[in-house]
Formats: sequence, structure tokens, C-alpha cells
Amino acid sequence: MTISRRGFLTTAVASSLSLGLLKNQSAGQSAGKRPIIICASRGFNYLDDAYAFLAGGGDTLDAALKVVKGPEDDPNDTTVGLGGLPNEEGVVELDACCMHGPTRRAGSVGGVRNIKNVSLVSKAVMTNTGHVMLVGEGAERFAVAMGFPRENLLTDHSRKIWLLWKEYHSGPGWWGPGLADPHWKPPDAKPDSGFLQNRLHHLQERAADFGIAPEFRAQAAQAVLFPPHGTIHCSALNEKGEISGCTTTSGLAWKLPGRCGDSPIIGAGCYTDQDVGSAGATGSGEENIKVAGAHTIVENMRHGMSPQEAGMDALKRIVRNYNNDMTRLRYVDMVYYVLRKDGAYAGVSLWESDHGSKRPRIAVHDGTKRLELATPLFKGASEDYPPPPQVSPEVMKQFQ
Repeated sequence: MTISRRGFLTTAVASSLSLGLLKNQSAGQSAGKRPIIICASRGFNYLDDAYAFLAGGGDTLDAALKVVKGPEDDPNDTTVGLGGLPNEEGVVELDACCMHGPTRRAGSVGGVRNIKNVSLVSKAVMTNTGHVMLVGEGAERFAVAMGFPRENLLTDHSRKIWLLWKEYHSGPGWWGPGLADPHWKPPDAKPDSGFLQNRLHHLQERAADFGIAPEFRAQAAQAVLFPPHGTIHCSALNEKGEISGCTTTSGLAWKLPGRCGDSPIIGAGCYTDQDVGSAGATGSGEENIKVAGAHTIVENMRHGMSPQEAGMDALKRIVRNYNNDMTRLRYVDMVYYVLRKDGAYAGVSLWESDHGSKRPRIAVHDGTKRLELATPLFKGASEDYPPPPQVSPEVMKQFQ
């Protein structure tokens, strides 16, 4: 059989890439099981159905979307989709992106209002347009044209928490210089437990006045002073080695209108390469954008790092951006979810725990569903940003 020069070069390049990937896998941790799904812990309850679909021959991206759609539909989850906490004007704005490894395609939407399942809208952008990313009003109109219903995403519960935040606004919010600004100054480190304890009690009293149910009043008070961060990433790998990923979020609570974090950014909040693997992120979106975290991790694996090494290197790049300044880094949170094409995986975090002493976990299903602790770069706990008034752990225990 005659092989053209172009055909010879194409075959040689493909063989080289294949051999390189095998070499990389042998240099890193051993292969894992396939099929497998990894995701943020909030997706844990939705893994069984998604895994059954994947193991039964379902598409990898559709499997990942089955996981993240669950929290998007849940009005009690205040971090994504319906019920997500709003921006400073009381409007819920959602972001999402997805990558389909087998066809090497991607879709993304940012700053979307009135549409609940933005993860599915990101797939619709991928499959029904020649674009990769749509934002704002245009993304909403596109979603409606594709059959997604408009609905009010601000649930009564989230609206009441927003009203509570408006009445007791605890600081400048997201206005003013950020952590990376050379003029940024750390807050007063002296604890004022009495002040914050009184503030929390007042917030709970006002929560009652707003009609927030008793079992949710402490949570509402915390959301005002300690705005929750929440994003869900999911990567799915089938038995054939096909892989996809997606990420969805309502972004930072009380953010400036129009703010997009890393979740809709291909290469930051999510990146998938069919030849190598998939990665995604939850945490401080602005910091992850600056290091193109998900793309960096996948490229690290391409060049021989194990999933854990690849994730740790991305975390170290965030640290480098702040010249190891712990007065700033203590306000940064980041968790990476890493899945290699052979089934090896890892979860890594910048800090061992958050301000509430909660350990970051990743959810895994490879025939057995479980939660695993992420491997931290730093011991200790991160702190919320914008920084709230300081408080002792003893006082915080009363409100957790």
C-alpha cells in the first residue's frame, strides 16, 4: 500500500502523541476504573442515575449534565440555578460551560437571567450555533428560542436573604480594590466577637420579621455576613475512553451585575481534551481565570504529571501570583477536580478547610459512590472575602 508524505506525517504525529500519553500515564499514578464520574460534592446525590446512564452506553457529556442539572433544579441550593443567591441588585445571573471530548466541541453562556438550566443552554450553544460563547440578554433570547422557559430564578427564600443583606450590608462588597491591587490593605485582625455576636443575633431577629422559617434563620444570617461560594463541576469518562466535562454556577453572592467568574470560561472553569483528560474548578473565580487553571492542569498531564501533581502545580501558580503573601492568600479558595483519560483522578484544594472548618471533598462514582477529601496545598483554613468582622470560633459554633 502506498502512503503519501502527508499521510505518513499524520500517522507519525498521531503515533507520537499516543506514545507520549502512554509514557505520561506510566510516569504518573496508575490507571483507575472506567467508566467513572467525578464532581463537586454538591452533585453527590445525582451520581447514581448519571453513572447508570454512562455505564449503559450514554454520552459522556450528557452524563455529566445529568449530575449538574439536579442542583440547578433544586430551589434549596442557593449556589446554582433556581434559588441561586442574586447579585447586589437582587437579580440572579448564571454562568456555565461544557466541553465534549469525542467531537472536540465546546459551549458556554455567561450572565444569563431567567433561565434555570444554563448547563443545558451551554450545550445548546455548542450543538446549535457556530459560536462557543453567548452572554447576557442574547444568551437568554437564544435559550428561549431553543425552548427553555423563562422563569423567575429568585425564590422567596433567596429574596428574603437578599433583603436581609440589603438592610444589614456589612461592608463595601465587591467595590473597591481587590486582593491583587497593590493598594489593598488587610482588615483589622483584632477579633470583635461581641460585635459580631450581636450582629448575628439581630440578623436572625430580622430574618424572623422577613418571614424566614426558624430552621433557616441562622443560615440566612450567615449568608449576609459570610456570603456562600458555590459552583458545580463534573467530568465523565466512559469505558471506551471518551471524556467530557461541564461547570455551572450562580457566581458570587451579592456580586456586581454582569460579573462573570471562571465557570463560563473555557480553559479556566472547565477544560477537556479527548487525548488527555478533563479538569474543572470551584472557588475564587478571578484567581482561576488568571492561571487558566483547568487548561493548565490538562496540559500538565499531557507533559507527564499525575492528576494530583497537575492540580497542585496550578494551585502553586495562584500562590506565585501573590508572591507567597499569606495575608492575601488566606482569602483565596480553590478546589480542582482532575480526571485523566485512563481513569486516574484527583481532587486538590488550596486550603485544608474553609472558614467554617469544612473540608473540601470530591464526589466519585466508578461503580462505588463515595466522597473523598481533597488533598490540600496548605494546612489551616481559608477566610471569606470580602472579609467580614473577625469572630472567635466559639461564637461561630452558635451559628453553624
